[in-house]
Amino acid sequence: MTTTSQAIKAYAEALPEGATLSARELLHLGERAAVDQALSRLVKRGELMRVRRGLFALPVKTRFGKRAPSVGAVVENIVRTTGERVSISGASAANILGLSTQNPARQIFWTSGPSRRLKLGAQEVELRHVPNWQLRAPDSRAGHAFRALAYLGKSEARDTLMRLKSQLSEEERRELFGLRASAPIWMAKELSSLAVSDSTQ
Repeated sequence: MTTTSQAIKAYAEALPEGATLSARELLHLGERAAVDQALSRLVKRGELMRVRRGLFALPVKTRFGKRAPSVGAVVENIVRTTGERVSISGASAANILGLSTQNPARQIFWTSGPSRRLKLGAQEVELRHVPNWQLRAPDSRAGHAFRALAYLGKSEARDTLMRLKSQLSEEERRELFGLRASAPIWMAKELSSLAVSDSTQ
């Protein structure tokens, strides 16, 4: 006879890397008390990881042992299952684009969902709620430039845009300019003035 722990483990193993589990999702495998106890046992045995309170993930087996699922896989799963919009943070965007040399102590993502922290092995990941306008074009370089500009702020806007102008292709600059309608007034003004200067060259 299959135990609740065995059933939960089999269910988790059929999911893609980065998929998360909660007790509510497992009630088809047993009563709530039995599911909670089984989850606790699986965590103690190292067969599941507690990502945050009430949320679990299956470790990935490699020839070197077990590791936490990748941050990217977990974030992709969150997007797929919750419908949230998620992007890298403005600080990360600024770093990627060479506008800042600061490396955040932990990985931070901006999200349209609630703020929360996840623990993936030794890594801490923060999902930080931001207004929807900051999540435009979540996967493009133009979108990252938009987030970097928002993060670095009004006082550095002109210098930031001049540096971005040489890094972005013409198509990426057009995409960035197209995002200005949803930006705060100070950002929209800077993007508009740069768009004008771009068109006169």
